[in-house]
Amino acid sequence: MSTFPHFGTAAIHVGQEPEQWDMNQVGVQLPIFQSKILFQVVPPISMSTTYKQDNPGEPVKHDYSRAGNPTRDVLQKNLAALEDAKHCNLFASGLAATSAIINSLNRGDHIVCSDDVYGGTQRYINKISVSKHGLEVTSVDLTEIENLEKSIKPNTKMVWFESPSNPLLKVVDIAAVVQVAKKANSEIVVVVDNTFMTPYFQRPISLGADVVVHSITKYINGHSDVVMGAVITDNDEFQQHLFFMQLAVGAVPSPFDCFLVNRGLKTLHIRMRAHYENALAVAKYLEANDRIESVLYPALESHPQHQVHQKQTKGMSGMISFYLKGELQQSRSFLSALKVFTLAESLGGYESLAELPSIMTHASVPAETRAVLGITDNLIRISVGIEDLDDLIADLDQALKIAIP
Repeated sequence: MSTFPHFGTAAIHVGQEPEQWDMNQVGVQLPIFQSKILFQVVPPISMSTTYKQDNPGEPVKHDYSRAGNPTRDVLQKNLAALEDAKHCNLFASGLAATSAIINSLNRGDHIVCSDDVYGGTQRYINKISVSKHGLEVTSVDLTEIENLEKSIKPNTKMVWFESPSNPLLKVVDIAAVVQVAKKANSEIVVVVDNTFMTPYFQRPISLGADVVVHSITKYINGHSDVVMGAVITDNDEFQQHLFFMQLAVGAVPSPFDCFLVNRGLKTLHIRMRAHYENALAVAKYLEANDRIESVLYPALESHPQHQVHQKQTKGMSGMISFYLKGELQQSRSFLSALKVFTLAESLGGYESLAELPSIMTHASVPAETRAVLGITDNLIRISVGIEDLDDLIADLDQALKIAIP
């Protein structure tokens, strides 16, 4: 947890103390120092895979880099503080983090999962956890709290959701889910994927969630050059499970990637404000455009869960989804005509991206499920970057006119 009251200050200073670098306990390979002064202001990149021990079986702190690394330590400490939590464990990707969480369950355990989550999460749960590991899953719309009440069973051990969700931007009342889950069984673990929001705009643990998961690849890194995941919790026992997963499975990030994310965090608060400012203006432009059927952006008053979003967040990221007045042909034409927005999967970088979930990020979701959810061929998802706003709107405008004359 942070001793600094404001987010930006915590992002810049927590875990970065120059006095912590004890060069008496170094790895076999010396760290890479990015700063030229004696007490390094910029944390070093500890690339060594192994560490000298004074006596057999008595490491000073680290013994092998899969189990722990000074550069990874810095980032874990910082991220835990930003979520106002005790623990953070880093993994090699968001899905590796997802796997570590779900592997806390046993055969026969039951998960209640939001029906609208990232396609990779759905794929892992349904094609690995259910079919190979013997877990049960019930997928429901958690924006209606009654659906959760009806879905909890005696063997329910976990509730999993995103808020806002991917790609339909549904907003789930986190505190309400926690209340219902804990009333049914205090041992149920409530997991919130906070990737779309980051701790700058939303802190699920402060709302009662047990575990927060992030695809660090996205906003937290913010530069589209690192793949990483994080699991954050206040629960000491669950953290021990996560550490064991790091050690036993080995899906951990490299020290250099940790350095890059640690650097990216220093501008997270500035970037998120810029994403929000641009995205809100883009959403309003789209909502007023005759070529658009509807816009999904929780900061708009027209969003069905706008009040819930306002209650539990301090803003919104750059994620917008919208329905074109058209079909697959118009969607393809629109996306191909974009010049500033890049047609690509992923999200959360400084650059603007656009994609078609039905055949890209959510292609692995069965067609009948996509149809029920509303992930249709005219649903476009954009990640609004921090370019000049006028250029973004002009790009969308020209592409819409080409796709729908």
